[in-house]
Amino acid sequence: MISGWRVGLLILGCGASWLAQAAMTIDITGGEATKIPVAISPFEGAGSQYRVVTDVVAADLLRSGELSLVDISDLNPPLVEPTDARFGIARQRGAEAVVLGKIAPENDREVDVRFRLMDAVQQTQMAGYSYTANVSQLRTIAHKIADVVYQKLTGVPGIFSTHIAYIMQTGSVYRLQVADSDGQDAQTVLKSDEPLMSPAWSPDGSKMAYVSFEKGHAVVYEQSMATGKRFVLAGFHGSNSAPAWSPDGSKIALVLTRDGGSQVYVVRADGSGLTRLTSGGAINTEPNWSPDGNTLLFTSDRDGSPQIYSMPSTGGQPTRLTFDGKYNVSPHWSPDGKSFAFVTRDEGQFHIAVMDVASGQVQVLTNGDNDESPSFAPNGKMILYATQMGDNGDLAVVTSDGQTHEQLVNTEGYMEEPVWGR
Repeated sequence: MISGWRVGLLILGCGASWLAQAAMTIDITGGEATKIPVAISPFEGAGSQYRVVTDVVAADLLRSGELSLVDISDLNPPLVEPTDARFGIARQRGAEAVVLGKIAPENDREVDVRFRLMDAVQQTQMAGYSYTANVSQLRTIAHKIADVVYQKLTGVPGIFSTHIAYIMQTGSVYRLQVADSDGQDAQTVLKSDEPLMSPAWSPDGSKMAYVSFEKGHAVVYEQSMATGKRFVLAGFHGSNSAPAWSPDGSKIALVLTRDGGSQVYVVRADGSGLTRLTSGGAINTEPNWSPDGNTLLFTSDRDGSPQIYSMPSTGGQPTRLTFDGKYNVSPHWSPDGKSFAFVTRDEGQFHIAVMDVASGQVQVLTNGDNDESPSFAPNGKMILYATQMGDNGDLAVVTSDGQTHEQLVNTEGYMEEPVWGR
């Protein structure tokens, strides 16, 4: 496992897209207390061909950590209408809400998907939508349905239709990949025989910044997700690393060694207007913008060991935020700006933790040996991170309260440096 901080030390010392069939399984752990029970009836007309819709909806809701599933799959034929005399069975089994739906072919390539979210007690409709989509988009439709159900039941926007990015290493080949929020349907954005690092989404998801060693040293690129066109954002002498977009997408913070040492800079998204923010002989790296754009978190060893600091995004005197332990790195703000996730070391093991900014209170969320690269989901309810399982590098998700863990088990390569798209 190479943490973001150790990647920075390593750096100081030294277009086309196609489908990548990454095989993953999902393992979920967490208690059932206080979860909202939901029943999902197999959609009418789905059969085995379209069963992916209800399967994906169920998996999404379950991995949220806030909903539990009530089994009504034994009802034959499946429930379709709330007027069905058997509708009360879902309530009797403990469901507070029921998802009903239909899938009907429109032609050889398209299907019509309709669903309703019903209050199991009042037997009233809480939400209902219909989608016409290509058969190949059924997983996408399922994620959208799960978003609607989750938001109606929790009051918080769903994140199942979002995407994640990460680096996949298979042998000596590196791939920058983008996948659904559950790790499925991965696509390769860039393939290289040289290391790729530090993917970073633009706020609107239209661009990606990342580090490539294809020129023999670390260079930061910016690439369009739609066209694959890219340009060198920072290719100065020495190391160029750790790009991070400002919330409005107009600027990118990054780390350069062009003027000696590892320093944090800010540049406009078009590559102009480079401004240096830090100074001194310390290693300063891993900048991350606050949601309001006014503050940067970053990692520095200016006090003797790697710790997390904050400073104004226009530059200024840094303030140390972490004090427990001798190794705290890789900060990532929560979407509401009230906390940040980071990596902490305890007795040689690396865990994901969260600090509440107002109180300074720290909660350790994971217990793996080598957990790194935390990234908040857009709604702040989950944290994506990389974890080492034996010789494998995998992706995992933990809810921000630490109660539910989801393991995405990769079987094809070493996955690292994940980031959740907004």
